[in-house]
Amino acid sequence: MLKITFIGAGSTVFAKNVLGDCMLTPALREAELALFDIDIERLKESEEMLRNINENSGGYAKIVAYTNRKDALREAKYVVNAIQVGGYDPCTITDFEIPKKYGLRQTIGDTLGIGGIFRALRTIPVMLDIAKDMEEVCPEAWFLNYTNPMSMLTGAMLRYTPIKTVGLCHSVQVCMPDLLRHLGMSTEGVQHKIAGINHMAWLLEVTQNGKDLYPEIKERASKVDGIHHDMVRFEIMKQFGYYVTESSEHNAEYTPYFIKSKYPELIQRFNIPLDEYPRRCIEQIKRWEDMKESLVNNKNLIHKRTNEYASYIMEAMETDVPYKIGGNVLNTGLITNLPNDSVVEVPCLVDRSGITPCYVGALPQQLAALNRTNINVQLMTIEAAITKKKENIYMAAMLDPHTLSELSLDDIRSLCDDLIEAHGSWLPEYK
Repeated sequence: MLKITFIGAGSTVFAKNVLGDCMLTPALREAELALFDIDIERLKESEEMLRNINENSGGYAKIVAYTNRKDALREAKYVVNAIQVGGYDPCTITDFEIPKKYGLRQTIGDTLGIGGIFRALRTIPVMLDIAKDMEEVCPEAWFLNYTNPMSMLTGAMLRYTPIKTVGLCHSVQVCMPDLLRHLGMSTEGVQHKIAGINHMAWLLEVTQNGKDLYPEIKERASKVDGIHHDMVRFEIMKQFGYYVTESSEHNAEYTPYFIKSKYPELIQRFNIPLDEYPRRCIEQIKRWEDMKESLVNNKNLIHKRTNEYASYIMEAMETDVPYKIGGNVLNTGLITNLPNDSVVEVPCLVDRSGITPCYVGALPQQLAALNRTNINVQLMTIEAAITKKKENIYMAAMLDPHTLSELSLDDIRSLCDDLIEAHGSWLPEYK
């Protein structure tokens, strides 16, 4: 029996999307769906929810909740990863509140910046442990990683384990449609090409029946009045020529231009939501009790297949019908002006032979330059996680575009020391 394992299955809504998609896919629907999470209560809630969907979808799947991770992984063909090490409390709170004491503000803090660095440092050891389990009980399985910071975690898996890994993020799917809808433009017949790094990939080409849409996009963007959600991305497009895949609140903290204590007026001018991720966490926690009733205890629960990549990847591998994704993979010369040991987000072809990344070539120089500022931090953070050296943590933070624009070198060291101490046992020992 085909086995699909979901690590971090307590992420109930996301488990619904990915595994609900599998139940609606003929090539996957008779699989064992193996659930694992360290939060037993949330694990049981996800199990009950998925049983309801399965019952209303023909009852083809076998749903099993595991309390032992290795047993959940045993003989799996596909492993979906959606863990969050440390959760909102205490770790996300720590990632935001301690930097705030130094005057360093963040919006999301899960990909880059000081928050992204420490999220990676506490997550990479867990990922490497999962890889060791997989080497023992499912060495040929594909590891589909959805956990952030995407590039750092996927890079650690690809460089330091033998596990077949791809990083997945829905920002590629929604980038072009969301942009055109915002500008009142049709998406019918539109072709596009996206490449770069996760959360900072670029809409390199966008055409409709052979016509380049960028001139119209830029003209319409320049005429959008008032405060809106995409002001940072429109400014990046204005200054650097191309639209970036991930949201404005994310990209505000990937660059040194927008969140600046010396220019507080920029926050309002570009509609930058400081402390956005903690605020979302609090709202999600408050909403969960209401959502739980409609998801977990709803015997009539049904599901509609989403655009998440996971089920389409598995389907393509099972049926050998090719499918194209935007995947995060090791840069083996795919983007020629980015480092070869970095993780890049490029078009990939999926079929029974696996995931085959497509050659992109050189990015426009200014885009590659912006990507490299983020890649520097990613590579240095992975180095810190592997070597367990504090000096490498300091240097990762010193290379971060937002952090270095706000803090002195001495303050960066002090901030890292405070974060290491506050994280305590969530981090391994650093020398």
